[in-house]
Amino acid sequence: MPANKNQKPNILIVDDVSANLVILSEMVKSAGYIPRPVISVKQALAAINQKIPQLILLDITMPEIDGFELCSMLKADAKTRDIPIIFISALNSVEDKVKGFKLGAVDYIAKPFEKEEVTLRLNTHLKIFKMQQELETYNKKLHKMVNSQIQKVANEQKNILYALAAILETRYNNYEGHLNMIGDNCRLFSMSLQFSPKFDKEITGSFIDNIEVASQLNDIGMLSIRDEIVFKEGSLSEEEWEIIKTHSEKGAEFLEKIYKYSGNNELIGMAADIARYHHENWDGTGYPYGLKGEEIPLAARVVAIVDVYDALNHDRCYRKAYSNEESLEIMQAETGKRFDPDMMEIFNKIQKQMHYN
Repeated sequence: MPANKNQKPNILIVDDVSANLVILSEMVKSAGYIPRPVISVKQALAAINQKIPQLILLDITMPEIDGFELCSMLKADAKTRDIPIIFISALNSVEDKVKGFKLGAVDYIAKPFEKEEVTLRLNTHLKIFKMQQELETYNKKLHKMVNSQIQKVANEQKNILYALAAILETRYNNYEGHLNMIGDNCRLFSMSLQFSPKFDKEITGSFIDNIEVASQLNDIGMLSIRDEIVFKEGSLSEEEWEIIKTHSEKGAEFLEKIYKYSGNNELIGMAADIARYHHENWDGTGYPYGLKGEEIPLAARVVAIVDVYDALNHDRCYRKAYSNEESLEIMQAETGKRFDPDMMEIFNKIQKQMHYN
């Protein structure tokens, strides 16, 4: 932890020889810092627990626990690993110095102590430590600012898609809240799929958040289809059905234009995939491309199940709503043909939790 700007740095001095503590304490004090002398590792740990020092002067040769072991302990602890440690010792071998540096020490002062040397090294390492703390603080602020901007952009892009969904809803009678319900159910279904080992690697938290919004634009391409076809009460002619089928690609193309100018945002990318592929069938008999099995994007397979179940349970201009039991029977007959069978197995277990008006 960095010291208070108005408070002098405190230096922990660990040495089992009292004379050394007196000498070093005076040097630390004359350098303008607060000395905190202790005679054992036990006392050192207690002192650190009470107040984190800005630097530690640590003797190597001590009874019970030596300086090397204490250094290892401190560097292994997230609360103390960044505290600069300077070893102090009469031992002056290259091996001792190398060992100390490998353990994480920043410097080494040999006994007997020279005031000018001690002062210079204290000043140097405290300055470096302060700069590191300031850099860490700056990085945290920068990280927070960047994340805030990313979230802001993400929210703006979500709002664009929500606005598009609202436009889509205005075209249909008795449709208010319907698309939100589709989003809620896709989220619930995806969360359930996440518990399956067959889908847990692909369905992440980000996937779940995105599909809740992206699924609501699955039929955005219907805005390009004439009302007399969309709202026709009787059966569609072959020509009219072919026109209806174009809504998948038209919706995807529209969303892909937004995707292009959004920095390739994954939310809008998912929305475009759903719009284009949610009428593909598991057995390859769907449209627009006749994709089969796992060639169909995962999000589109999720939406296909939720969207069809929703459609079956609600009135349409050409028929009345089916009962829940009838809807499930129809969908069960399409498992492995229209729908991913592994997904349907999970859907059957959780469909009672779905939200429907």
